[in-house]
Amino acid sequence: MILLKTFINMPKDLEPVEIFGAYNKRVKYLSKKFNVDIYLKNNKITINSESEKNNKTVKKIFNELIDILEDGHLLEWNQFLYIISRNTGEDINNPKSMKEVVNTTINGVKISAKTEGQAQYIEDLKNNEIVFSIGPAGTGKTYLAVAMAVDYLKKGKVQRLILTRPAVEAGEKLGFLPGTLYEKVDPYLKPLYDSLIDFLGIEKVNFYKEKGIIEIVPLAYMRGRTLNNSFIILDEAQNSTYQQMKMFLTRIGFNSRVVVTGDITQIDLEKKKDSGLLAVSKFLTNIKGIKFNELKKSDVVRNPLVKEIINAYEVFENDTE
Repeated sequence: MILLKTFINMPKDLEPVEIFGAYNKRVKYLSKKFNVDIYLKNNKITINSESEKNNKTVKKIFNELIDILEDGHLLEWNQFLYIISRNTGEDINNPKSMKEVVNTTINGVKISAKTEGQAQYIEDLKNNEIVFSIGPAGTGKTYLAVAMAVDYLKKGKVQRLILTRPAVEAGEKLGFLPGTLYEKVDPYLKPLYDSLIDFLGIEKVNFYKEKGIIEIVPLAYMRGRTLNNSFIILDEAQNSTYQQMKMFLTRIGFNSRVVVTGDITQIDLEKKKDSGLLAVSKFLTNIKGIKFNELKKSDVVRNPLVKEIINAYEVFENDTE
């Protein structure tokens, strides 16, 4: 019997428990599934087995784990199993890829799906003209949409980007606020600015704004327009009214992509039932070219406390209803 050894350098910025899992849960699972021995020695992860193929597969899985963990994300068990399935061909009919790079920030960070839900979201964005993405905070709804939009612009698939949000806090009565249009709405649209700057840099964002290639406007200012050759993102759509949503969706022209994002647990309207996002989820679901994508708590990729906070709110709200 000849044992073959494969080595992986242990990253200096990660602790063994982050890679191996609590109580070596991931190592035990991989060892049993692929009939390999895995241990850490001299700052190297060593994989031993009689099969070169199994060694290579386990090494690929570990490298993918390390890439995701070094980006600052934590993996749940179902996400770990998903990585395994992609590297073993057990789910060969599943076209989703967590390693497909959607875009790269100006700092060189490659943006790809971190969860199975995000991978499905990316597939939906590529394959549909209109995508509604509904889910809690921290699931990457808006950020991945902006990443895709900038990629479309860079590749010449669209001629401009249009990003909009309902300015609910201002009651959409922006004419009473001091300053220019951008000065009035900047506090409400800043999250969209921040995402764009990550991919283009502030100078290019400002240049594109001046040229009209990028527009960042409140939803109320979309009335009366026809938007051709555009990638359009409506963010915080749970705060749009029925009429606003209808107005927005009927602005779409030729060769345009639309992403509508929102969290139906965070409706700020006086009457939640007035939400345009809630309404369309009842009657637009069976139209070809329109896709509803639901991201869940398991897709949260911010600080893990965010997930705990979401859980606590759900328990509290259910108990008080």
